[in-house]
Amino acid sequence: MTIFRRRQNEQEMIGLLNFSCDYLEGAHPAILQRLAETNMEKAVGYGDDPYCVSARKKIRAACRCPEADVFFLSGGTQTNLTVISALLRPFEGVLSAQTGHIESHEAGAVEATGHKVLTLPQHEGKLSAHDVEQFMQEYLSNPTREHLASPGMVYISHPTEYGTLYSKAELSVLSEVCRRYQLSLFLDGARLGYGLAARNADLTLEDLASLCDVFYIGGTKVGALCGEAIVIPQAGRIPHFFTMMKQRGALLAKGRLLGIQFDTLFTGNLYLEISSHAIDMAHRLKEGLLAKGYHLYLDSPTNQQFLILENTRMERLARDVAFSFWERVDDTHSVIRLATSWATRPEEIDALLALL
Repeated sequence: MTIFRRRQNEQEMIGLLNFSCDYLEGAHPAILQRLAETNMEKAVGYGDDPYCVSARKKIRAACRCPEADVFFLSGGTQTNLTVISALLRPFEGVLSAQTGHIESHEAGAVEATGHKVLTLPQHEGKLSAHDVEQFMQEYLSNPTREHLASPGMVYISHPTEYGTLYSKAELSVLSEVCRRYQLSLFLDGARLGYGLAARNADLTLEDLASLCDVFYIGGTKVGALCGEAIVIPQAGRIPHFFTMMKQRGALLAKGRLLGIQFDTLFTGNLYLEISSHAIDMAHRLKEGLLAKGYHLYLDSPTNQQFLILENTRMERLARDVAFSFWERVDDTHSVIRLATSWATRPEEIDALLALL
């Protein structure tokens, strides 16, 4: 994913409509207010402060998993490499769709920990239980498998890189296959709020806690300045995880900064409310695009919309709009991504549609 820019000068980006990603703004005002209100309080570090304690309780309640371990980290790539390297033994690799974030957009971060990413076909961004089972059968029947990286876990994201969602039925079958072959199932939830709030979604936090070995609740892309909340439903599932976080540079001394943000997001229904707003804006955009006769690359139910444009039209649009280039369709057409967020305003959608 790259942000398509006609201009090289960043200063010239000012004033453009910007739909390049969903973490352009700072943070929800309620978070900034609580950070300011608590700024001069003295609090112990490393996640033992009262705000982290409170946020953990609220997240456990939301997941209906009172015994879960909950840890706060700063960013998505950091979270992925820390969890994956903690779950896997030195000789093991992780199964991912070929479009999975750890494979396509994290600069080899997982491989840098010593673990191979083992890619499988993607189906609108998703990994199928059938493909995982077929891979495991082929691996176990291979007489030379001792020379190969051993599959130890499955990585998925919800939503996927294409904004698509796993249904409860799909995730249940995938979870069953993972348990049959003793593979850990890890769900990347960097945009989880937008997946939970999608109008056709049937997966809940409670479902994730029962079907996944580890998942995380994204804050960076859903209203926080930064931060991801790792949920490990089975307490003690990863022994010494706190120490492993320290080794990976993922343990924030001023843990309160993350605790306050998640405590705010999980007070009342704020996390889902602001996620629902992004979904509403995405539907406004989608309906407007279809009404104008544009073609979508696929039917994404979440805040990421993928539009097919003729290349010269894409270049003209880049004069006024920042977006993400996604992939080539053919010699004359490309796919771009337009992302809404918790802070997108209706007038921004209308201005974009007017340009199109």
